Amino acid sequence: MPPTLASLVHHSALKLTVRAGEDRLDVPVRWAHVSELADPVPYMEGGELLLITALKLDADDPDVMRRYVKRLAGAGVVGLGFAVGVNYEEIPKALVDAAGEEGLPLLEVPRRTPFLAISKAVSAAIAADQYRAVTAGFAAQRELTKQALSGGPEGLLTALAGQVDGWAALYDASGAVVATAPDWAGRRAARLTPDVERLRERPAPASSVVGGEDRVELHSLGTGRRPRAALAVGTAGALGTAERYAVHSAIALLTLTTERSRSLHAAEQRIGAAVLGMLLAGESDHARAVAGDLYGELLDAPFRLIIAESVSASAGRAHADGHARVGAAAPAKTPVAVPDVSGDPLGGLAEVVESAAARAGESVLVVPDGERLVVLAVDGGAAVAACGDYAVVLEAARTAPREQPAGATGDEDELVVGLSAPAGPIATRAAYKQAEQALSVARRRGRFLVEHEELAAGSVLPLLADDAVRAFADGLLRALHEHDATGRGDLVASLRAWLSRHGQWDAAAADLGVHRHTLRYRMRRVEEILGRSLDDADVRMELWLALKATTAPGE
Repeated sequence: MPPTLASLVHHSALKLTVRAGEDRLDVPVRWAHVSELADPVPYMEGGELLLITALKLDADDPDVMRRYVKRLAGAGVVGLGFAVGVNYEEIPKALVDAAGEEGLPLLEVPRRTPFLAISKAVSAAIAADQYRAVTAGFAAQRELTKQALSGGPEGLLTALAGQVDGWAALYDASGAVVATAPDWAGRRAARLTPDVERLRERPAPASSVVGGEDRVELHSLGTGRRPRAALAVGTAGALGTAERYAVHSAIALLTLTTERSRSLHAAEQRIGAAVLGMLLAGESDHARAVAGDLYGELLDAPFRLIIAESVSASAGRAHADGHARVGAAAPAKTPVAVPDVSGDPLGGLAEVVESAAARAGESVLVVPDGERLVVLAVDGGAAVAACGDYAVVLEAARTAPREQPAGATGDEDELVVGLSAPAGPIATRAAYKQAEQALSVARRRGRFLVEHEELAAGSVLPLLADDAVRAFADGLLRALHEHDATGRGDLVASLRAWLSRHGQWDAAAADLGVHRHTLRYRMRRVEEILGRSLDDADVRMELWLALKATTAPGE
C-alpha cells in the first residue's frame, strides 16, 4: 500500500512528532512538497505532505494561520510538516490551534531531519508500493494464463474474480452472459446486458464504467471493428494497480482466445460448406462421415434449412407498402431494441443464430454462400426461434419512426429470409428448394421472413399480389372493361358470377338479377371479344385468376 502519515511518523530515522490531527494519520501521501509561499495552493494537486519553515508566514497570527490552514485543507493537502529550529524554535501556538480546529495533521520536523530525507522516504515508499503492485500483477498474469490454459474462460474468470476481490462475467457477441465467477454473480451480470449492447456499438477496443450495487468496468474483446465479446469486472471500489494489471491481462488472454476461436470458426465453416454440398448432392452418408462430432447431432434429428439474402431497404419498403394486405407482420407488443448489424444484416443474423445455438448447446451449420447465408438448424430449437425473433425485431425497427443519422441515405441493406419445412438429410435438396421458394415470396412481399409451411397451408391468392401478375390480368380483361365502359352490358361482373357458380346458369343469373338467357348471351359476347372458349378449363382458370388479381380488397 502507498505511504501514509502514520508510516512516516513511525519511520525511525525521521523522528517526526504529531502536534495535531492524530486521528487522521492513516491518509495516503502522494508526495512530499516543500514550499515557503504564503499561498502554495495553486501549485497543489491534492494528497501532498507540505513541508515548511514559515519563512514568509506570520505564524504567530491566529487569523493568518486559520486562513492558511483552511486553504491547505480545501486543496486536499493531507498533512503539514513544520521544521523547528530554523525560523521558529517551536511550532507557534496559532498554527497548532488552527491545524487542530481544521483537523489537518501537523508534524514537527526536528532540526537534524532535512526535508530531503522526508521526500526520499516518501519516494522510496511509493516506489516500493509500485514494485509490489507490478510483482503482484505479473504473478496474477501467470495465474490467469495458467487458469486460461487449464480451465478455459471459466477458469480465467474464477481466477480474475479472486484477484480483484469481486466478480467477473463474460458476454458473447449478442450481449448474452456466457460465464460468471462466482456463480452468484449471474443475475447481476444479466442486468448489464443493455450496457454491453451499447458498448458493442463503439469500435473496439472500448470500455465503460457502470455504477449501481458495485463499481463495474465493461471492456470489449476482439481486434476487429466489431467486438466479438465483452468482459465485466465488478468490485466494491476503484481498482488498484495490481488489480488493474490483472484485468488487463485477462483482457489480453480473452482477446487471444476470441481470435483463436475466430480462426477455428472459419475452419468449421469450411467443413460445414463441405457437409452442405454433400447433402445437396444426395450423399448423406458421406456428409455424416465428414460432419463427425461437429455436426453429427444436427443430422440425427429433423432440421430446418434457412436461406437469407440482403436487399436494399428502399426496395423492401416499396414491396411492403405495395403488399401491405398480404401477411404484414404484426406490431411488436413490447419495445424492441434494433440490433446493431453495422451494414451487414447477414453477419448480424449469423451472430444471432450461432449465439442462440451455443447457449442452448445445439449444433448449427452456418455457411456464407456468396450473397447468401445458408443455415441448417435443429427444428424447434433455439437457433430457429432466434431467427424468427430477429425478423420480428427488424420488422418493428422498419415500421417504428426513427431519426436518420446524419449522412444516411435510408437505402442500407435489409434482410429477407426463407425457411423450409422440417426435413432430414436425404431430403436436404427438397428443403433447399422450399427455402428458396419461401425466400422468393418474402422478397416479393417485402417481408423479412416467410416459412414454406405458410405457403403450403395458406391460399394461392396472395401469390397473385405481384406487378407482373396484375399486368397480365389487366391485359387479359382490358377488352371486357372497355366494352362495359360503353354501357352496353356488364360482362366483367357477369363473368365473375358465372365462374364463381361453376358455370351454373340459374344460380349465376339469380346472383346478377337477370334472366338466364341474358347471361348466356353475355357469356357468348365474352367468348367473341376475347377470342377464347369458356369450355376450355385452362381459359376459365386464367380468367378466374385474372379476376381475383384485379379484385380490390373487400370485393
